[in-house]
Amino acid sequence: MGLVIFSVILLGALFADQIVPYEAVLKQNAPNRLQVPSKDNWFGTDNFGRDLFARVLHAAPTSLFIGIIVSLVSLVIGGTLGIACGYYGGKFDNLVMRFLDMISALPGNLLALVIVAALGANMRNMIISLIIGRIAPTARLSRSVALSISEQEYVEAARAGGSSDLRIIFKHCVPNASGTLIISTTMGIASVILGAASLSFIGLGVQPPRPEWGAMLNEARQYFRDSPHLMMIPGIAILLTSLSINMIGDGLRDSLDPKLKS
Repeated sequence: MGLVIFSVILLGALFADQIVPYEAVLKQNAPNRLQVPSKDNWFGTDNFGRDLFARVLHAAPTSLFIGIIVSLVSLVIGGTLGIACGYYGGKFDNLVMRFLDMISALPGNLLALVIVAALGANMRNMIISLIIGRIAPTARLSRSVALSISEQEYVEAARAGGSSDLRIIFKHCVPNASGTLIISTTMGIASVILGAASLSFIGLGVQPPRPEWGAMLNEARQYFRDSPHLMMIPGIAILLTSLSINMIGDGLRDSLDPKLKS
């Protein structure tokens, strides 16, 4: 079910221009503002008379891009650091993990807010801040997996057989840690989308005129009493996207976790 919902959202994001031209996102029609859903405007219109369906649809690629790119980059950086720390240990492990402890002294979203406020409010800086906020938890997870793998007998046999450290890491550590990291990364996409929406909601994320679900929620706040659909529809889009990704993550965990299989 999660895969079906996410596939619909993904197809809508990929073919947004073919479904509704991007010009409809920017086209204002003041006399037609704050209209309820109708056959001409499926989701109604916002306070500038812009078609809400077009804006919600064209906001999907932005949110999905942010979620996927932040999760993948943090996986590469955090996963590499964590596996290296778990395998080598010693001073290198202590140095890197204490540095990551310093970074994670602030919660991820609060750290992202501080970084964006310092660098400036735009989409690029928001992506950088979200990546930095996710490196530490990803590194901790991959380190814990690498620590358990490095103590296995097949790793000791590979060392005794003369295999290099890089060969052991890429042939044994990375493949055996991939299941846990894939599950964590998949479920992390949903939290990144929520974090990006939160930053955009307070004006520190995606900037107008590009549509984004969190920014749309912020714009609709003052009209909630008379036009609640302006907030409800972007909120439902965030909810369905996050829920479907979490459901996919649960399914991957059920299929990839050997403990659950047994």
